[in-house]
Amino acid sequence: MRVSSTPLSSNGFSVGLRSSDTFLQLGFLPIRKSGNRVLFQRKIRQRFPRASFSSDPLLVQAARGNLTSRPPAWMMRQAGRYMAVYRKLAEKYPSFRERSETVDLIVEISLQPWRAFQPDGVIIFSDILTPLPALGVPFEIEEVKGPIIPSPICSKEGLKKLHPIDMDKLQFVGESLKILHNEVGQKAAVLGFVGAPWTLATYIVEGGSTRTYTTIKSMCHTAPNVLKALLSHLTQAISDYIIFQVNSGAQCVQIFDSWGGQLPPNVWEQWSKPYIKQMVSLIKKECPQIPLVLYVNGNGGLLERMTGTGVDVIGLDWTVDMADGRRRLGSKISVQGNVDPAYLFSPLPVLTDEIHRVVRCAGRRGHILNLGHGVLVKTPEEAVAHFFDVVKSLNYDIFFESGAAEELEPVGRL
Repeated sequence: MRVSSTPLSSNGFSVGLRSSDTFLQLGFLPIRKSGNRVLFQRKIRQRFPRASFSSDPLLVQAARGNLTSRPPAWMMRQAGRYMAVYRKLAEKYPSFRERSETVDLIVEISLQPWRAFQPDGVIIFSDILTPLPALGVPFEIEEVKGPIIPSPICSKEGLKKLHPIDMDKLQFVGESLKILHNEVGQKAAVLGFVGAPWTLATYIVEGGSTRTYTTIKSMCHTAPNVLKALLSHLTQAISDYIIFQVNSGAQCVQIFDSWGGQLPPNVWEQWSKPYIKQMVSLIKKECPQIPLVLYVNGNGGLLERMTGTGVDVIGLDWTVDMADGRRRLGSKISVQGNVDPAYLFSPLPVLTDEIHRVVRCAGRRGHILNLGHGVLVKTPEEAVAHFFDVVKSLNYDIFFESGAAEELEPVGRL
């Protein structure tokens, strides 16, 4: 486990010598004491080893914590309704299920942002609910209501509907990943993704989307054995699904615990984390070389806990300051994020400054630039293009030398 043994202060941040150790590892030097605080600034003269010359895509190298020449970048929901070319295709194929379960359409939509912006990651166009019918949970998607699960599972009787995941029903995913891998080659990483067991269970138990999660939260107390059985089944099925994606061409896989942030931290520790940890363990045994990213929406109260899952990368949403996130997570795990998607509606110079700020706070190693959430509808395509142009123009050696005399304080008091 990667959980630090460092004691925590009352605000949940690391205290003691570990804080300064982390900053030294990230490339900061102590410059003076202010009262009982130690201030830090960037090492501006140190020469880092050259970036890795691995043949793996830049994103994969950064996910593993290797030195790279710049941060790789992609965006959650980078294929979607903000793109005119996608909207035109959706008019012809109005069913989301058809668009996300037909090989030709999956490949075309996945490649639309690749052709337009050349991101460092090409994520398959799919949905976290896509594998559910293959394990015994059919669903529908209504235009207004979103996903609907006609027969929610809330009892032992409902569990009987479940069966081991049938990959024959998911061949469209595997075939699409193979084509995407051939299309982009080593110019970008092909990304797969899945939903975490808890997040998938919220849909299965609640019968679709919810704002309150009252049914599944109450099951933690009224039917804990049923919920544990459901989560365990999902853990095995989704682990198999990730391995299937990897064997089909995915070079990095993101686990979305989208609704994990709706749980109090101690409840997430009991009802979500153990199942993610088990998934990671199963996948690492079969695919030890594949980086795994964990993203929890609303994860400010969970960061330290997330490291204990064993994933390679922690995705930060935009409500966590990147500098604080780095202080809390340390330098032994990579991070992803975390520009607020709303910045894509700002003047382009403002967006540039925010990208630079996030990159500077993340440090020059183990950072994948992304948004703190998915691309919003009506986001200007010009802003998305600018986002990728800015990051591609960066060079760590030059960028961090130009940031001389930047001062940052560790959170904890020495």
